Amino acid sequence: MFQNKFKLLLTLLTASGVSYAQHTDIINSNRPGETMSAYAVGKTVIQAEVGIYGIKQHHNLLNYDANGFGLDATLRWGVFKENLELVVDLQYQNEKLSSQFVESNRSALKQTVLGAKYLFYDPFKNYEEKPNLFSWKANHRFKWRQLIPAVSVFAGANFTSDNNPYAYSNKTPLLNNYNGGISPKIMLITQNHLGDGSWVFVTNLIADYITTDYPSYGYVLTLTKGFNEKWSGFLENQGFKSDVYSDAIVRGGAAYLLNEDMQIDASISSSLKDTPSILYGGIGFSWRYDAKYKEVRINKDKGNNKKSKSKKK
Repeated sequence: MFQNKFKLLLTLLTASGVSYAQHTDIINSNRPGETMSAYAVGKTVIQAEVGIYGIKQHHNLLNYDANGFGLDATLRWGVFKENLELVVDLQYQNEKLSSQFVESNRSALKQTVLGAKYLFYDPFKNYEEKPNLFSWKANHRFKWRQLIPAVSVFAGANFTSDNNPYAYSNKTPLLNNYNGGISPKIMLITQNHLGDGSWVFVTNLIADYITTDYPSYGYVLTLTKGFNEKWSGFLENQGFKSDVYSDAIVRGGAAYLLNEDMQIDASISSSLKDTPSILYGGIGFSWRYDAKYKEVRINKDKGNNKKSKSKKK
């Protein structure tokens, strides 16, 4: 029973209490939700997260429909330090737009984001919880440390070409007022591990397109539950507000672990408003390459904080 819970804990991105490392025995993918986790993949680790989705939109006021598909891909690379990773986030979308008087097609990279994430605080670092050998109740009581989140910051930039129909200054899909460029994106990320470790709560606070005429501010809240060593599910709420587009989206889905380094997933999302109403669902795959990873642990046996490194078995 303890072994199962321990594996589940690793599956859901829990960092070891006696380790500086962000690397876990089991892949820690951000998919299929939209939140970015607080923890990095680990130094020298490369991770790819890709997916395909279908999307359907209808705008009640402007009376247009948009239907199509998209591809998204995220590349994560742990560099220099255990708590730092570089991120490349790409999204391609192809769709047909139709209204009473206009029909058109558009396709392009809807999103191109390059940036880095850095873990500033890990509540499990240098902390080891010792079990009470004389009290079952003491070992199972609520632990206030669970309320202390890991905290990370992401800083990056959006890259959009001038002829991109998804440029953020395009107020409606049927108008051709494109305006691309480079604009900053920053995020504050927190992550809590609750209960026996099978519950994970992640928050993202986002400021996007900051230097443009239409900055966007938003949040994403994700609650994940691990059901067993293979299956996990999640519920998510995402909200964003700007002069171009504001909405709230609810999302849910599940992930299945194929092995230590591969995961598949599926999800469905829906907006809460009808200007436009949006419904989309997709499937995805995550893969990790960690053959060059070297584990970093704290040597507590000699009463000091010296690090010892060993090759991953």
